[in-house]
Amino acid sequence: MSTDRNIVLFDLFGVIARHQRPGALKKMAARCHAPTDTFTTAYWACRPPYDAGRQSAPEYWTAVLRRLSLSVDADTIEELRLTDIDSWSRVDDQMIAYVQSLREVAEVALLSNIPSDHADAFLAAQPWLHNLDHVAFSGKIKVAKPTPAAFHHCIVAMRAAPTDFLFVDDREENVRAALATGMNGHLFTDRDELAAVIDTWSTTQRPRGNDTLPETDSACLT
Repeated sequence: MSTDRNIVLFDLFGVIARHQRPGALKKMAARCHAPTDTFTTAYWACRPPYDAGRQSAPEYWTAVLRRLSLSVDADTIEELRLTDIDSWSRVDDQMIAYVQSLREVAEVALLSNIPSDHADAFLAAQPWLHNLDHVAFSGKIKVAKPTPAAFHHCIVAMRAAPTDFLFVDDREENVRAALATGMNGHLFTDRDELAAVIDTWSTTQRPRGNDTLPETDSACLT
């Protein structure tokens, strides 16, 4: 049942923030004296428990280095950790301005897959985050998208109904997971298309249920 609220729930990377800085993985691989492809495979294969708050940064980087059959030392781990955080630090200033402007017509929240130490750095560097109605980082809430519990966290934390939400993400599997919880969803491609979708969604009565993600249209409204 809806509580008749409009809540836009944003993903962070690929929507408001930029994806990883080009060349970052190559730089970290060079620090480890490892081929970039081999390092990249280890970096992502070990990532899920770190993103979901089940591993600390030292535990994650120890797993990466051991997967590469490399020695583990505190200085290397800290250098890799800081380089990694910096590689995910870029934002889209126009999207930030747009997100802030939306608070005139809707509540605005964030649900991002990001390790806990990355989240701390982002919160320190981006004061606009503190003005949102709710911020949920996977490393802090101990669950990552597309696991349903990540979306349910936001529903419970905001004391809202699933249908009150429009979830915006650039990954189809995450949008589909949000739809499965009863939220509305939009697969993000650019700001202008998103603005049109939100304008329609926030000003029209939305029928409930039977949500699907059309193959020929990135927008999904219910």
